[in-house]
Amino acid sequence: MTDQVTRTLVFAVFTAVLGSFQFGFDIGVINAPQQVIITHYRHVLGVALDDRKGINDYDIDSTEELPITLYPRNSTPTPSWTEEEFMASSGLVTMFWSLSVSSFAVGGMIASFFGGWLGDQLGRIKGMLIANILSLAGALLMGFSKLGPSHILVISGRGISGLYCGLISGLVPMYIGEIAPTTLRGAIGALHQLAIVTGILISQIVGLDFILGNHELWHILLGLSAVPAVLQSLLLFFCPESPRYLYIKLDEENKAKKSLKRLRGGADVTKDMTEMRKEREEASSEQKVSIIQLFTNSSYRQPILVAFMLHMAQQFSGINGIFYYSTSIFQTAGLSQPVYATIGVGAINTVFTALSVFLVEKAGRRSLFLIGMSGMFVCAIFMSVGLVLLNKFSWMSYVSMVAIFLFVSFFEIGPGPIPWFMVAEFFSQGPRPAALAIAAFSNWTCNFIVALSFPYIADFCGPYVFFLFAGVLLAFTLFTFFKVPETKGKSFEEIAAEFRKNRGSAQALKPDMKMKFLGATETVQR
Repeated sequence: MTDQVTRTLVFAVFTAVLGSFQFGFDIGVINAPQQVIITHYRHVLGVALDDRKGINDYDIDSTEELPITLYPRNSTPTPSWTEEEFMASSGLVTMFWSLSVSSFAVGGMIASFFGGWLGDQLGRIKGMLIANILSLAGALLMGFSKLGPSHILVISGRGISGLYCGLISGLVPMYIGEIAPTTLRGAIGALHQLAIVTGILISQIVGLDFILGNHELWHILLGLSAVPAVLQSLLLFFCPESPRYLYIKLDEENKAKKSLKRLRGGADVTKDMTEMRKEREEASSEQKVSIIQLFTNSSYRQPILVAFMLHMAQQFSGINGIFYYSTSIFQTAGLSQPVYATIGVGAINTVFTALSVFLVEKAGRRSLFLIGMSGMFVCAIFMSVGLVLLNKFSWMSYVSMVAIFLFVSFFEIGPGPIPWFMVAEFFSQGPRPAALAIAAFSNWTCNFIVALSFPYIADFCGPYVFFLFAGVLLAFTLFTFFKVPETKGKSFEEIAAEFRKNRGSAQALKPDMKMKFLGATETVQR
């Protein structure tokens, strides 16, 4: 059976999504030890505190001597600081912390353009191996950050890790999509997102103050991503290269057959080879499409805008705001250890992402995306009402808590995993690399915008902030309903016809040219 899940396929997918796991770990790892790292920055920079609490905490919790640049223990430096000097120095620490967080997104934005290019130039396996050099470099800089200027090493390490994750956000979905059996490609594609949220959850757990998120071990926590990087690098040597890369890019038919037989457990690969041969013929008739052509050519404009909007919907949905608010809401509800409830949110995140792996091939991509967005819209309303009425009715905190868990659940059913692999189903071999680059770049850019602006929006809007997100969710839900086609179980021609219908120009293309530009991998073929 062609769609048999073989040991080699499981091994290859597991190895690839170790990169996605690192992606998620790097996203979440910086949050838990925030106050610890900020306190350490103050010590390294010799910045005074309003009181001695931070330094006293450091002395109690740490077995290390304070850096020699600090004031002697018996001195009292605070009075020598004017109000202006204190504000300026606090602003400096805040700036370094902000750079520690945002440099990751900047690195991802830059590298997201090169994931597809690297995979085409070196192959999917070698591309992931080269990318791991960046992961190891970033992890080592952060892991040894206590030995030098910590703020500089952490910022640099986070930036380099961002470069790695930018490459991986293109390479991993590309590789697992190309090696997966036709009828399992949606489910296997969703494993990329599952590994990301698993990485976030693990980072939340090991970031607890009694594990690694303390003054003594925070640098080890930040450098821990080196472990999956080393493991993946070793395992990649035993993974088969993508048959599509071997046949379509390198014209190595025998090697492609050998790779397919490994992945399919020795089953007959004639059907797979026939499909790849057809795709290769289509690819050879297509010119390579530039990023600018995706927007200027009417044939590509509609699908690339839909791809762009899917990734915008994912990032602007308010999911990051949920994690931002969750701890304070749990505190208000009277939980003595709100951090564990926040980890519970991460666990729900992981469970429902796993559920989406099984649902995506049954319910369809568009249907799940609409269900997820609609559910998040309702949850955002209840979240907002709960926050606004929190001071009047204490039980409203529980309404908000339930809304948090349901919001995260709906996100991972659809908007979380689907945009990453649905974009590839819109485009054929010619425009696909450029389209994937644009999609990854838009995701990282929106991520950066949200990270940068959300605290200010939250301060300005207060408890009403989720009414704003509810409006955004409603707009994206309506866009999805009217503009996004279902790709599950449809041929290339049917997907192209849906796009032409949506833009009201079905007559624009001649019948013999209708699939020259659009299509998907065999994801949607039966």
